[in-house]
Amino acid sequence: MRLIQFVGRDGQRGVGAITGTSAPRQVKAATSVHALALEAHRAGRGLTETVEAHGLGAEVDYDALFAEHRILPPLDNPHEPARTVVALTGLTHLGSAQSRDAMHARLQADEADLTDSMKMFKIGMEGGRPLAGAIGAQPEWGWKGDGSWIVAPGAPLELPGYAGDAGEEAEITGLYIIGDGGEVLRVGYALGNECSDHVMERRNYLYLAHSKLRASSFGPELLVGELPPEVTGTARILRGGQEVWRGQMISGDANMCHSIANLEQHHFKYERFRRPGDVHIYYFGASALSCTAGITAEPGDVFEIESPLFGRALINPLKAGKPDELVTVTAL
Repeated sequence: MRLIQFVGRDGQRGVGAITGTSAPRQVKAATSVHALALEAHRAGRGLTETVEAHGLGAEVDYDALFAEHRILPPLDNPHEPARTVVALTGLTHLGSAQSRDAMHARLQADEADLTDSMKMFKIGMEGGRPLAGAIGAQPEWGWKGDGSWIVAPGAPLELPGYAGDAGEEAEITGLYIIGDGGEVLRVGYALGNECSDHVMERRNYLYLAHSKLRASSFGPELLVGELPPEVTGTARILRGGQEVWRGQMISGDANMCHSIANLEQHHFKYERFRRPGDVHIYYFGASALSCTAGITAEPGDVFEIESPLFGRALINPLKAGKPDELVTVTAL
């Protein structure tokens, strides 16, 4: 089952459920996935079972939701957007066979000759997949903002005036809610575009935190249940309706040097990340980037990320933001 969130023409929020290739059908008496997930946990049952207990109503006009900009991210905190943690990890994916072979060859070099990135990747290769019940190596981690930084599927991502660029990062996102007693509840997974500033990052790696403070998008559909070990998809950039870049997204546990369980361990080990009611959107890392092919996205370009597993593609145009300006600070 896959879930979407939307706003009806009456201005009221709704949830839609999709099975197979069927059209979405409205979940009765449901206004948010957030509420459905907490209801499921409190009742001691799964999310799919909870949706089925609510029952499904009329079909939802999916095309109209996008055309009228009424589609929402598939998980949010509908009452307090600031109580959403948007986070990321990187250096997690093995990539294609060719890049994997090259990576292994470089890892044979003397430790002193490895860059910090290669050292971090090596840590993941050697300790990122612990045995069940054990805690593995800590991955790279970063913060991308709160719920106000999330852009709905179909809505534009912004290229700020202070940015070097805005490059797509086609990823799988883990979607979580914290239960009443601090339990970590994985609601499901979605496609994500963890849009980042690769020019700034390459200027100096210590700018990485700055480069990640950008709007991002995920969805439009939330996959309920477990993620298959192998997930493939396609990322592309369209300019004037013409494809200027295409890359293969290769993800899933089998294609990562850190297991998803290990990523979750090192994110949620922080007690303050287990505050009841909070939402967590966690980007698991990309396997292919257009910037490595020399592509620089421009305002007006359109990012498309798709995988058959997740239904509809995640599509976001890129728009120019306001020019960089001096911020005035007032002393009180």
